[in-house]
Amino acid sequence: MKIAVLQMNAGFDPLDNVAVLTEAVAQAKAGGAKILFTPEMSNMLDRNRARAADNIRPEEEDYVLGMVRAAAAIAGIWVHLGSLAVRGEADADKWRNRAFVIAPNGNIAARYDKIHLFDVDLASGESWRESSVYAGGERAVAVQLPEAVLGLSICYDIRFPAVYAALSRAGADIVAVPAAFTVPTGEAHWHVLLRARAIESACFVVAAAQTGTHGDGRSTYGHSLVVDPWGDVLLDMGEAPGLAFVDLPLERIAEVRGRVPVIANRRPVGEAIVA
Repeated sequence: MKIAVLQMNAGFDPLDNVAVLTEAVAQAKAGGAKILFTPEMSNMLDRNRARAADNIRPEEEDYVLGMVRAAAAIAGIWVHLGSLAVRGEADADKWRNRAFVIAPNGNIAARYDKIHLFDVDLASGESWRESSVYAGGERAVAVQLPEAVLGLSICYDIRFPAVYAALSRAGADIVAVPAAFTVPTGEAHWHVLLRARAIESACFVVAAAQTGTHGDGRSTYGHSLVVDPWGDVLLDMGEAPGLAFVDLPLERIAEVRGRVPVIANRRPVGEAIVA
C-alpha cells in the first residue's frame, strides 16, 4: 500500500495553507499513493486567538475542508486531513481540533476530535493551554479503508497508550498521529513515543508533522515519521517541508504479530492496588 505524507510549515492564513494541501492531493495521486496524510492543524497555525477566531468556522462552512474534499474527488484519492480547527456544533461551544478521513468521492468517511489537550508550561518558557479554547473528544475512532483499518489520533494523544489499545482492539492496521510537536518535546520524545506505539500495537504508525518557524512565531519539530510494526523507521522527513512517498508492506503486520503475539496475548487489566 503506497502512501504519501505531507510535511507542512502552515501559517495563519488558511488560503495559503489550502493551496499547499490541494497541490499535495494532486501530487499524491500522480505519485501513485492510495492515501495522503497531512499534519495537525492543516488549515492554520495561529496562537493569536483573536485573529484565529476570524478564520475558524463550523465544519459545514470551512472552505479548507470543502476545497480538499473537492480535490480528493477530482483526484480519486483518500485523504487523511490530520486535523482542522473548527467551531463546535453550538455557537457558544469551544473549538474542536478535528481530524477528517475523506473518501475518493469527496465524502467524509470519518471524523475524530482530539481527546487529550496540551496544557503545559515548558522549561523553554513556552506555555500552552489548549483546553482554554478547545473541547476534547471522548472516544477513539477507526475507519475501514479498502486495504486496511486506519486508527485516528492527534499529536498529544501519543502520550496516552490507552488510545492506541482501543484502536488496536478495533482492528487498526495503521494508526495516524498528525502533529505540531514543539521542538523541545520533539527532540526528547517524538521518535521513541511513535516507535513505542507501533511496537505495542504491532501496527504501522504514520505521523505527518508541522515543521519549522511559523508565521505566528512558534517553531515545530518536523521529522514526519512512518514506523513499521516491528518499530523500524521507514521514513523520517527531517526538517524541510515537502511530500514523501513510502510503501507499507501490510503483510508485515501478520509477520510481526506471529513473532510477538501482543494482540493475541493481551488481557484485561483492572485497577492497580497498593499492597
